[in-house]
Formats: sequence, C-alpha cells, structure tokens
Amino acid sequence: MFANPRLAAATIASAVLLAACAANNSRQTTAAALTAILATDTRSQENRARDVYRHPKETLLFFGLRPEMSVLEVWPEPGWYTEVIAPLVRDKGKYYAAVIAADPESTYITQRLEKYRQALAAHPELYDRVAVVTFPADGGDAVPPASVDMVVTFRNIHNWMGRDMAAQAFATMYRALKPGGVLGVVEHRGNPAVAQDPKAKSGYVNEDYAIRLIEAQGFRLVAKSQVNANPKDTKDYEQGVWTLPPTYRLGEKDRDKYAAIGESDRFTLRFVKPLK
Repeated sequence: MFANPRLAAATIASAVLLAACAANNSRQTTAAALTAILATDTRSQENRARDVYRHPKETLLFFGLRPEMSVLEVWPEPGWYTEVIAPLVRDKGKYYAAVIAADPESTYITQRLEKYRQALAAHPELYDRVAVVTFPADGGDAVPPASVDMVVTFRNIHNWMGRDMAAQAFATMYRALKPGGVLGVVEHRGNPAVAQDPKAKSGYVNEDYAIRLIEAQGFRLVAKSQVNANPKDTKDYEQGVWTLPPTYRLGEKDRDKYAAIGESDRFTLRFVKPLK
C-alpha cells in the first residue's frame, strides 16, 4: 500500500512510463501499470471491493487501452473508472470525463457532479490533467469530432434508454472517435428470453438489442468478452438490478442472498469506428 499520495503517484508514473516505452510488449507492461494503479490506497476501500466483480484490469486490456491514448469516458461519475484510467493516461495520453449535463432542478444530479469534482480536486497529483466536459443529451458533440482514440462507458445504456437518448448518445460517441477508434461498453445483461423493455426499467439490457442499437450508429462489433459474466444472476428481482450489490435497494431483506450472488451479469463488448 501507499500511505503517501505523492509516492503513489510517483509509483504509478514509473509504471506507466514503462508501459508507454515498451512498444514490443505493450499489453504486458500496460497490465503492470494497471496493477500498480489498482493497488494504490488513493482508491477507496469501497471502490477496491468492487474489483472482484468489475475486473477493471482485464476489462481495459480487452478494450485495448494504452497509456498513450486519448480516452473519453461517458458519464464517469462517481468516478470508479476515473481512478483507474486517468492515472494510466495522465502523462502520455488524455482523459476526458464526459459528465451528465447539469440540471439545476435536480438535487441528485447537482450533488453527483459536485461529488465527482471534489474527488478530482482531492488528488491533483493524479487528476490535475482530467478534462471535464459535458455529455449532451441532444446528440451534440462532447469533444471535437474525430479527436479521441477510445470511448468507454460502464453500465449506462439502461439510463439512456430510460431518457430516450440512447441512439443520440452513441451517435455522439461515434463522432468523437477517430476512424479506427474503439468503443468499449459494459452493461447489465438481460435475459434473452424476455422481450426488451424499451425503457429498460429493470436496469437490464439484452445483449443483441444493445449490439443492434450501437451498430445502427455506424459502429462495427469486433469482439465480446465474458470477463464480467455472472451466471448466478437470475435477473428477475423485485427491484431490478438494483436489488443486487452494491445498491441493495431492498435494504436488509434477503441481503445475504443477494450478497452471495454478487454484482450483475454483464456483457462486455468492443466496437470500432470503421476506417473511411
């Protein structure tokens, strides 16, 4: 562990430098840099407890993330993946946090954004170069077109479906990417035997539905991973996916049962923006 944040930052920087310089062995050295980042105690215990379910190193390596990339994460708050990606690309690449659009009438959104900004400000040695931009709900641009190497988003498709903005969201991501750029997506996987609710009120999205939605915006699916699969997840809960950890929407009711299941079953997909 690293009791001193500056020592942690220096250790991360050394690991990332090795990753960026070792062109012939980039996957292995990126993996080593991610291992160093994940081990730092600048990450909260609560967030680190989720690693066993979210497999951040394996997921980001599957997407093909490298320290020299410019990366746009869509709706990153409260910052779980920011803690991992931003330090990796801090010196050689760029991290853009495309946050939810502010809504003065929503206390939830206001607090969500403020908490995220406070988390960034708490560790300038890691997050001083994060570029916070607004992700538009109307299909506009979050960053200049064709300006980033990778876009990632984690467990957000159901939110966009509920807001009738899923197609617009992926259109925005498509424009942001350079030709040949990668889109990495993780989402709660629905039961394919159950018809997809267009609003995804349970929080689950059928994998085939998501693929069609994303490819309709011009992306091409190139790979699937089962790294975030969970066969224990029956997907039929009273309060949808939020019945499971870490939310536990039912409180103490059957908590041990849901803790034993763990976090949701998730699909993990890699798409590319075709070369013109």
